Amino acid sequence: MDSRSTEPELTEPKPSAPQITPPPKLPAASPRKALLMVGGVVLLLIVGAVVTALVRIHNGDVLAKETEQEATPTVAVVHPVAEKPDEELVLPGTMQAYEESPIYARTNGYLLRWYKDIGSRVTKGELLADIDTPEVDQELMQARANRQQVLAQLDLAKINADRYVNLRKTDSVSQQEADQQSSGYEQAVANLAAADANVRRLEELESFKHVYSPFTGVLTKRTVDPGALINAGVSGAAGKELFDIAQVDPLRVYISVPQSYAPSIKNGMDAEVTLQEYPGQKFKGTVARTAEAIDPATRTLLTEVDVPNKKGQLLPGSYGEVHFRVGMNAQKVTLPVNTMLFRQEGAQVAIVGIDGKLHLRPITIGRDYGTTLEILGGVEVGDRVVINPADSLEEGQPVNVVPENGPPVPGGQ
Repeated sequence: MDSRSTEPELTEPKPSAPQITPPPKLPAASPRKALLMVGGVVLLLIVGAVVTALVRIHNGDVLAKETEQEATPTVAVVHPVAEKPDEELVLPGTMQAYEESPIYARTNGYLLRWYKDIGSRVTKGELLADIDTPEVDQELMQARANRQQVLAQLDLAKINADRYVNLRKTDSVSQQEADQQSSGYEQAVANLAAADANVRRLEELESFKHVYSPFTGVLTKRTVDPGALINAGVSGAAGKELFDIAQVDPLRVYISVPQSYAPSIKNGMDAEVTLQEYPGQKFKGTVARTAEAIDPATRTLLTEVDVPNKKGQLLPGSYGEVHFRVGMNAQKVTLPVNTMLFRQEGAQVAIVGIDGKLHLRPITIGRDYGTTLEILGGVEVGDRVVINPADSLEEGQPVNVVPENGPPVPGGQ
């Protein structure tokens, strides 16, 4: 036998299983303590939720404020600059003829000839043109012939009426026959009156073939030539304007005086008119009348100054400057031209108020200095006026104001 089979088999000892020591038995917690522990956990969860909600609300408010601030327009502002007050008021004025009238024909026909052209000085009643009126001439001749017929009938009716009156005295005719003859005579008298009225009408109509000047002045327009068809009437109907005449001595100069100066303008006060084409010359005038009311659209007082024009140097339609010695010191300021807003309501500027909102104010413009404008009313020295205002700006709109140094500040505060 194999020796290995006789030897006892050696086996490795099996490891023994570890012994687990059970945890010591703790005494059971009391119900009150367990409730406090659960309440603490719940309280921590609630506090965490509240803190999270507050953080989210704060972040939302910050984001909303930043968004609102970014959406709010940012503007730059300037302050009006006060001008040195003076006692002379200089305003632009427009010259107009003292009297001006178009001349139309009062009868139909053809222009035979004209005697005066544009620029001609004419006197009242001077002949300007002749019109050939063949139809009116023929109607007048016919009317005169008809009058002669009616006159002959009147004579015959008178003879018959007288004869029947005498015959009636001897009862040779009836009363009815005598009355008929008397009535025929009265009818013939009425026919003669109608014929006379028709003749006078046509004679007056024919007299319109001569066109005369209605007043002393200068012809400023002539619109017809010989041979042109002339129709009676006025503009808009069949008629055509023949001439325009204007009285140029004196001239009327119309000025819009700002409301702040209106109390100083009195009827009869002296004024002087200057024109660029006559440097160094001053044409004296007098305030003739005012509108006695402020125009609500422009806040100005319409004023008329009459200026003598003996030499004819001043021309209707010209532009000039009118100088008034108003004797008062009205507040005047200047603003850059790029602060103006021109809308349907007129010239305006945008003012930033102490509440940080825009307020649109109408202004009265005086003299134009090129890059700046003289403002006679509507703003004060302490106002904050927006530069380069956008057309989208509206009344009451909040804005951010850019200070001279630093980032935009809401409301400029």
